[in-house]
Amino acid sequence: MARRAPPPSAGTGVSWNAGERERVEAWLASLQSERRLSLHTVTAYRRDLDDFCAWAASQGLASFTAIDSQHVRSFAATIHRQGLAPRSIQRRLSALRTLFNWLIREGVLGVNPGVEVRAPKGARRLPEALDVDRMARLLEAPAADAPADDDLQARDRAIVELFYSSGLRLSELVGLDLGDLDVADRTVRVLGKGSKTRVVPVGSHALRAYGSWLGRRGGLAKADERAAFVGRNGRRLGTRAVQLRVDAWARRRGIDVKVHPHLFRHSFATHLLESSHDLRGVQELLGHANISTTQVYTHLDFQHLAQVYDSAHPRARRR
Repeated sequence: MARRAPPPSAGTGVSWNAGERERVEAWLASLQSERRLSLHTVTAYRRDLDDFCAWAASQGLASFTAIDSQHVRSFAATIHRQGLAPRSIQRRLSALRTLFNWLIREGVLGVNPGVEVRAPKGARRLPEALDVDRMARLLEAPAADAPADDDLQARDRAIVELFYSSGLRLSELVGLDLGDLDVADRTVRVLGKGSKTRVVPVGSHALRAYGSWLGRRGGLAKADERAAFVGRNGRRLGTRAVQLRVDAWARRRGIDVKVHPHLFRHSFATHLLESSHDLRGVQELLGHANISTTQVYTHLDFQHLAQVYDSAHPRARRR
């Protein structure tokens, strides 16, 4: 959980103008009435603005018209020094920019003093991935408490195989319709982010698992349902249901990490990159708009190579 910056100490004794506080409340009310934001989001914005107002008062600033971009930058630097996470700082700056835009609309401000201020970059978290051996155990090991001929077991096997075989996002898998997977061509057509369609190869294990599920799907699906994967009610399987089924699949096979749909996608990308070193190819398969998004997997690949070096090179072994 992100740390909350402590309230700044009073410096000048200047209190924040009561009229300015009324403006903040009017803006917060507009968020609920015009933008239909949740009460939880509005409460978070109020908390963020309270911190900014307290900081501004400690700097001798009593109104929004006294705020310039350097003040906003100084506020961001202060809460960063206090240990607030970059993501939380970005949220506070976003709240300020939105408020300033509203104040411009209301005729209070002429320019937005927060528009050029950015939060510091945080350390990029590397995606988790299963190694090849554990992925094989996850996909191939039988579950003692799940009958091999169960319809839902066949469906879930097809789901996990397809996740790993083609690196699909959760939303892409639940959005699949009958006919999107071309068995003869060994490809699947998916609708990715930004409503962009891409065609991805499907491996032999996933094809067999999907074919087995299709042979059983008719016993569950409603006659007019076009979804490739359906639940007990005969309708399209939802994202939450897939998450729960994937987690149950892993637990029944004794996997010692939290398994979620995106873990298959990360493992898919990592294993491909380790074998091929074709970053552009992996980018296309994942459907990333920018190669910088795919480059995070090169860090995982380097970690793998470093482990191989440490275990194999004579001069790298610890005595």
